[in-house]
Amino acid sequence: MDNQNEVREFLTSRRAKISPEQAGLPAGPRRRVPGLRRSEVAALADVSVEYYAKLERGNLAGVSPAVLEAVARALQLDDAERAHLLNLAQAADGTDLLTRPRRRRTRDQWKPHRSLQWTLDAVTAGPAFVRNGRMDVLAANELARAFYADMYADPRNQANLARFQFLDPASRRFYSDWDQAADIAVAILRTEAGRSPHDKELHELVGELSTRSDDFRTRWGAHNVRHHGTGTKRFHHGVVGDLTLAYEGLEMAAEPGLTLTVYTAEPGSPAEEGLRLLASWAATHGTGPAAEQSLR
Repeated sequence: MDNQNEVREFLTSRRAKISPEQAGLPAGPRRRVPGLRRSEVAALADVSVEYYAKLERGNLAGVSPAVLEAVARALQLDDAERAHLLNLAQAADGTDLLTRPRRRRTRDQWKPHRSLQWTLDAVTAGPAFVRNGRMDVLAANELARAFYADMYADPRNQANLARFQFLDPASRRFYSDWDQAADIAVAILRTEAGRSPHDKELHELVGELSTRSDDFRTRWGAHNVRHHGTGTKRFHHGVVGDLTLAYEGLEMAAEPGLTLTVYTAEPGSPAEEGLRLLASWAATHGTGPAAEQSLR
């Protein structure tokens, strides 16, 4: 992806989100742009207007960490947005080539180590799976395969959560809060684009989704990023009905760039009973194509 264009659109979009009042500045008359002016961001970051304009044109190469932090403070970036700005600066410098694994394996090249699959299979109370930053599901326990049976049912999804989200109509039934899930999916992909600007498979996925989904294209243009570590989501499963589940996303130290996600239900809740029913159904029907088609 074009780094300068990414930087320009990211900084411009963040500037537009901060009002003068939020920044502690007088609004003043006749404002022609949403949010802050470039001159106001420059003043808040204690750099010249010319220098900040250069940054916002996408020229982050050689920018010091102190200046990046000052810009982040001026734009009131959260932790995920700060990390994204740093990733963009590293990509502009070429330093990302030094800090990342030399080989970025494709999903077809990566295979879970036996001990990882044993670990996933040992999680019996909830769905557990490993995904990469492109949202490819690379390994899963039986309950996760049953949980995402709609995704696996259509081979065109290629076991990719983003394709399922935006290109498969079944996702609108599965995600009770579809818009929230869509926002999260795009933010994860946008974050990965900052970390891995030269990932060919990510480029192709974003191009495909942008071409085929207006919902994706609009969200992609917002340049929102986020850390997707913990929270609660609501689902409607074709076999067991409504489920409200908590999730934890754990970065894998042995496999940089991969995330282990585990869904759990509150003890004693209807969702806990629903997961038990789903596990029983999976044990009875299996999680292969025939079982997945039974949801349709």
